[in-house]
Amino acid sequence: MSPVLAGVLQLLALIVALGLSYRPLGDYMARVYSSEKHLKPEKWIYKAIGANPTVEMRWPAYLRGVLAFSAVSVLFLYLLQRVQGSLPGSLGFVSIDPDQAFNTAASFVANTNWQSYYGEQAMGHVVQTGGLAVQNFVSAAVGIAVAVALVRGFALPRALGSARAGGTPIRTGELGNFWADLVRGVVRILLPISVIGALVLVACGAIQNFSGIHEVGQFLDQHSSGGSQQWNGGAVASQEVIKELGTNGGGYFNANSAHPFENPNGLSNLFEIYLILVIPFALTRTFGRMVGSLRQGYAILGTMAAIWLGFTALMMWTEFAHHGPAFDIAGGAMEGKETRFGIGGSSIFAVATTLTSTGAVNSFHSSYTGFGGGITMLGMQLGEIAPGGVGSGLYGMLIMAIIAVFIAGLMVGRTPEYLGRKIGTREITFAACYILITPALVLGFTAVAMALDTPSHSMTNSGAHGFSEILYAYTSGANNNGSAFAGLNADTQWFNSTIGIAMLLGRFLPMVFVLALAGSLAEQTPVPETAGTLRTEKPLFTGLLVGTILIITGLTYFPALALGPLAEGLAA
Repeated sequence: MSPVLAGVLQLLALIVALGLSYRPLGDYMARVYSSEKHLKPEKWIYKAIGANPTVEMRWPAYLRGVLAFSAVSVLFLYLLQRVQGSLPGSLGFVSIDPDQAFNTAASFVANTNWQSYYGEQAMGHVVQTGGLAVQNFVSAAVGIAVAVALVRGFALPRALGSARAGGTPIRTGELGNFWADLVRGVVRILLPISVIGALVLVACGAIQNFSGIHEVGQFLDQHSSGGSQQWNGGAVASQEVIKELGTNGGGYFNANSAHPFENPNGLSNLFEIYLILVIPFALTRTFGRMVGSLRQGYAILGTMAAIWLGFTALMMWTEFAHHGPAFDIAGGAMEGKETRFGIGGSSIFAVATTLTSTGAVNSFHSSYTGFGGGITMLGMQLGEIAPGGVGSGLYGMLIMAIIAVFIAGLMVGRTPEYLGRKIGTREITFAACYILITPALVLGFTAVAMALDTPSHSMTNSGAHGFSEILYAYTSGANNNGSAFAGLNADTQWFNSTIGIAMLLGRFLPMVFVLALAGSLAEQTPVPETAGTLRTEKPLFTGLLVGTILIITGLTYFPALALGPLAEGLAA
C-alpha cells in the first residue's frame, strides 16, 4: 500500500469514528450540564470543598470561581514541585527550580502543558499523578464549564417566577454554578472516558505501572555492547488518555507521543488523534441541543470541519510532495517523523494537535517543511477553534460567529442578531477584546525576545527558521497549545518566566470577556426572528464564518509568518 493511500485511509477511519461518537456524546454532555440532579460522589465533593451547587451565579461570581480555583491550583502544583525531593516515589529526582516550577504550574493549570524539562528525568510519580495528571482533568473541566456558561447565555430563558406582560420570562443574567459544572465535567465525562481509554492504550502496548528506574543494556552483537540507558516506568496509559482527551498535551516522557511507551503503534496513534478531537467536535451538538436548534450546532460543526479537513489536506500535500533526502525511501519528508506512523499519521496528528489546544506531538514540527511548519503555526494562530480545545474551541468559535454576524449586519445595514440576541456595542466590545488579547501577547513577547541578546542565544538556528522557533514558542504558549518547534532551548529564566506569563494571561484574560459576554447575553430578552434576520444555520453563514476567521487571522499574523515559515518555504 502506498504511503499516500495509507494516510487517506487513516483519515477516513478517523472521520467515521468521530461521526459515530458525535450524536451520543454530544447529547450526553447536554444532559449532564442541564440536569438538576447531583450524584452521590458529587455531593461528597461539594461538601468537602464547601460549595453549594444549587446557587445560580451571575458572570462575576462565575468568573471569581474560575479564577480562585485556578489560582489555588497554580499554588498547589508549584509547591508540590518545590518539595518533590522530600516526597516518596520521587525516583531520586530533586526538587524543581523556582522558575521552572512556576512555568510548569502555570502551564498545566492553563491547559497548555508546555514542558521545558525532560519528564523522565525530572518528575517523580507523585508529581506526575498527584499534580500533573490531576490538572489534566480539572483544567479541561474548567474550559468546558466556561463554554457551557456562554451557551447558557444564548439558551432560551427559563421561567424564573416572574414575567413581563405577555408571559415572556425575565432574563436575570444567571449562568449556572461553576462548582457544579466543574465537578460534573470531571466525574461524569472525563473520568469514565479516561478509564475506558486507558484500557485501550494498555491493550495497544502502553505501559501502566509505578516501577522505578531500570538500567537497560544496548547490545550491538554478541561480541560488543552499545552501552546502556536508564528507563523509568509510570502510570503512562492513564495520563496519556487524559492528556489527549482533555486537549492538554503534556507527555510523561520528553519524546511525548512519539515515545513507544506512550504511543506504541499505528492503532494507538489513530486512537489518540480520536481522543483529541472527539469532545471538541461533539460539543457543537451539545451547543445545538442546549440552545434548542440542532441546525445551529451543525453550522458550527461545518465551520470547524471545513477548516480541519482543509488544513489536514494541505499538511499531507506539502509533506508528501516534498522532494528531500528521504524522498526516495519514504515517498515524502520523513525527517523528524516516526516510521511507526509514517507521513500520513504524523500529518494528521500534527494538524489535530495544533488546531486544538493539545500540544502533544508524535513528530518534530521543526523538521517539517517550511510550509508544513507554517501550517502548524497558523492552526494555533486561528485561535485553536477548529475544533479547538475542550470548551475553549467552542467558545472561541462562538466569539468568531458573533463577529461574523456583526460584519454581515454592517453590510446590509441591520442591527446584528445571533440566536435571538442583539449584538450591540457592549457585546462586540467584549468579542473584540477577546480576539485582540492573544495576538498582542504573541507578537509583543516575540518582538521583545528578538530584540534582546539573551533570548536569541537560545535559538539553535539562525535566519527564518530561528525566528520561527521564537514565534512558535510564544504562539504555543499564549494560545495554550504547549507544543514546541524543537531547536529552542526554552529552559532559561527568561523563557520560563515570559512563556509562563503568556500562558496564564492567554488562558484567563479571554475567559473574563467570554463570561462578561455570556452575562450580557443572558440579561437580554430574546428578539423574535423576522424575514430580515440572518439565517445563521445555513451554509452561506458557514462560508462567511470561515472567511471571517481566515481574514482576521491573516491580517493579524501575516507579517510575522512572512518573516518565518513563509520565507523558509519559498527559499526551499
